Amino acid sequence: MTVEETHLKGCFVITPKIIKDQRGCFFESFNKAQFEAKTGIITNFVQDNQSQSSKGVLRGLHFQTGDYAQAKRVRIIKGKVLDVCVDLRKKSPTFGKHFSIVLDAIEHKQLYIPKGFAHGFLVLEEDTIFSYKCDNYYNKASEKGIIYNDKTLNIDWGFPEEDLILSEKDLKLSVFETIKGSF
Repeated sequence: MTVEETHLKGCFVITPKIIKDQRGCFFESFNKAQFEAKTGIITNFVQDNQSQSSKGVLRGLHFQTGDYAQAKRVRIIKGKVLDVCVDLRKKSPTFGKHFSIVLDAIEHKQLYIPKGFAHGFLVLEEDTIFSYKCDNYYNKASEKGIIYNDKTLNIDWGFPEEDLILSEKDLKLSVFETIKGSF
C-alpha cells in the first residue's frame, strides 16, 4: 500500500495494491505495521461503523471533542462518495482548511483522518456502503458538527443543493465560527 500525506498535516490517503485476475480482485485493505512505519502514527481502532445511503445523502460535518475525540480510517465497500475533512486544530497551520477526495469501490482508496478534524461525505452513487474505523468510542455528549454549507469553509460539494438529502440533525449544525475553539 502507498500512504500519502494530504496538505493537511496528519491526514493521509491510503492506496492499497490491488491484485486482479480472471477471478476478480484481492487487496489488503489495511496493514497496521506498514501504516505506522510510513506515518509514525500509532493506531488502535476500537469501533467499526458502516452506513448505507442513497445518492444525494450528505452526512456531516461531524466530530467529537475532549476525551472522546476520534481519529478515523474511512473507505467505501460499494459505490462512491465525495469525502471531506476539515482541520479544527486551533494551533495547526491548516486550521479551518479542508481536504476532499472521491472514494469509491473501484480504486479502494481510503482516508485517515486524525483527531481534531470534522468529517462528512456526500453519496454520489445509489446504494453506497461507507465503512469506517474509529480509535475511540462514540459519545453522544461529545458530538458536535458544522453545517455543510458554512460560508467560512466554502466547501464545494459539486452537487445541486436542492437535491441534497440531510437529516434534521445535520440541518441544525453550527457554523464554523461558533466551534473554532473545540480543539
